[in-house]
Amino acid sequence: MKVRIGLSMAPREIEIEVEEPEALVAAIDQALQGGQPMVWVTDRQGRRHGLSVEKIAFIEIESGGPKPVGFTAV
Repeated sequence: MKVRIGLSMAPREIEIEVEEPEALVAAIDQALQGGQPMVWVTDRQGRRHGLSVEKIAFIEIESGGPKPVGFTAV
């Protein structure tokens, strides 16, 4: 599932694909509560991303539902 992470003081978001987005959210929450400066995320391709916890502005998790196609009104 795609996860988009916005960082303060950065012009673009980070977009990664992870198997379990809820585990990522739990890891970030735990890092915030524990005062850890970094959280490490491994994406589907096995790449590791280090995120500064205090710089995370938002996390957007893509829904798993079907996407509309064409010009139909939803």
